[in-house]
This record gives sequence, structure tokens and C-alpha cells, in this order.
Amino acid sequence: MLKYLIVPLGANAISFCHYPNQSIKDSFTDIDTLHEIVRFSMLENLYIQFVYPREELPVEINDVVESVDHIKIMPFDYPVKETLDKAQIIVFDSWTDLYDFRLKLDITCVIRTTFKDLLESGDIMRELLHRLSRLNVVITDIESVSESQVIAYKSFLDSLIPLLSELYSQGNAVQFNLITDRVILKDMNNCNAAVESITVSPDGLFYICPGFYSVGMENIGSLTDGIFIKNHYLFDINHAPICKICDAYQCKRCVWLNQRVTREVNTPGRIQCLLAHCERNASKNFLENLKSDRTPIVEGISIAEIDYLDPLDCIINQ
Repeated sequence: MLKYLIVPLGANAISFCHYPNQSIKDSFTDIDTLHEIVRFSMLENLYIQFVYPREELPVEINDVVESVDHIKIMPFDYPVKETLDKAQIIVFDSWTDLYDFRLKLDITCVIRTTFKDLLESGDIMRELLHRLSRLNVVITDIESVSESQVIAYKSFLDSLIPLLSELYSQGNAVQFNLITDRVILKDMNNCNAAVESITVSPDGLFYICPGFYSVGMENIGSLTDGIFIKNHYLFDINHAPICKICDAYQCKRCVWLNQRVTREVNTPGRIQCLLAHCERNASKNFLENLKSDRTPIVEGISIAEIDYLDPLDCIINQ
């Protein structure tokens, strides 16, 4: 069942996930279209997530935005400080910008980073984990990561476990999507585009997610005609035979990335599986540290031992 309506407020609204923003347009959502979007959200009982561009919104658009309950997803350099201070999610494109930003404890920080830059961010990461309440890392070039680099990823995650364990033992339960999320999840918590969320573009057309809109893929309807998703069931995890029995619950399973890498929206690429299981195993080691410290937050939680990083290997080797 759809729960969220993602609304880019301009053709060049920022990316907060794996997809690039390839638009060079400098246009905002038409005011009449925005009114129709808000009306649609109310009729369908969908909670709006507004995605901001880097340019200041016109006053009339901002007034409509503020007239409805919503979540603000904003770039760190949005020019109006008073609006930026209201953001629930702030997106960064470099570790330096994130490090230098005046952070608040009640926001989610999203850092879009290349794999190489992530592995070189250890010192900054350790400092940031002291200062943040939630950090989401989005790797923007997963499709170019090689299997030989997976070992380095495992080492990087393992190097952060002692610090996270120390912070949790001190009562600082910082949330870090690559390690801490899997500890508290009991089932899959994936992208869920087309299942729980849908995107409506500035011109009133529906897309699976902002990534499908940003790179110019086919729309799936309009505010006038409604939403029509071909083979809608394929987006449901129950129609992904391997994923539905996998316990890397924190895996993003980004449908845009899946489609790009495997041509199937419900099938992640091999590298995505390898990285997700490195995260899952790091979460297991982190959990064991917390249990040894008798941290109350983890009572009754367990993560099983596994001997694979890609579930498909188990099937192939049978």
C-alpha cells in the first residue's frame, strides 16, 4: 500500500539516493500543478516528502509547501537558513561539507559518496559519529566496485565497530545505516519504491522513484489519469525469491540501481549483495560487542552466523 508521495520541487531537485541528477533545467514546479499534487496527497492519504533544489523557492511555492504536513529533504547549501533549519533530512555531496556543517542532533544526514572516498573517510567518519544522531551513507558508484574491493569494505566497516560499541556503552545510540540498522530490524526494510512510495514530477507525471524521473525513464501515469504500473507485483519482495528469504534486512534494494545493473527491478546485482552482507556481518560483530558489554538495548536480538556473502552462491553450489 502506498504511504508516501515524493515530490521534487524542481527539475534539478537534489538526489538523495544512488541516482544522479542529470537535469540542467532551472525550473520550479508550476504553482497550479503543486496545488494538484497536494490535493492528490490528501485524497490518497499520502504523506509528502518534498525534495528541494539548491535554488531558493519562489514565495508562492514555499507558501503551498508550508500549508501541508511534510518532510523536507534539502541540500546542505540551500540558501535560506530559516528553511534549512526546518529540514528533517539534509543531503551532502562531500565529506568536507558534512564535516564543516553546523549539525543539529535531530536530523538525518545523507552523504552521497563514491566507494573510494568512503574507504578514505575513516578519520572524518569517527569524528562525525560523535556528533550525529543519524548518518546514512549512499554509495553512488556501486556498479563500478570490483569483487576484489569487497575485502577492503569489510575491513573499513570492522574498523568502526569499536567506536560504535564504545558510544553505545556510553548511552550514545547513534544510528549509522551501514552497521546499526540491521541490529534493530526484524524484516526487510528496503527502498520500497512503487510499493510504499511513488514520485510525482514537477510537470505532474508519476514515476517509480525520483531516479526514474531524473534520468528520463517512462512515466507511469499522471495526476489527471492516475497511476498505472506495469507488472506491479514485480516490485513486491514476495516476488523476489532470493531476497524474500535473505536476512540482510538493511539492504537498500534500490529499484533504480537494480534496473540499471540487472534490468530487473526486484533483483540486485552481485556487488550489491556482497556489500550488503558485509554490512550484515559487521552488524553481527557489533551486536556481539554490545552483548559482551551488557548493553540493554540488544536484549533478545540475535544475528545468525553465515558462510556466504552472496545468497546465489548457495544455490549455485548445491
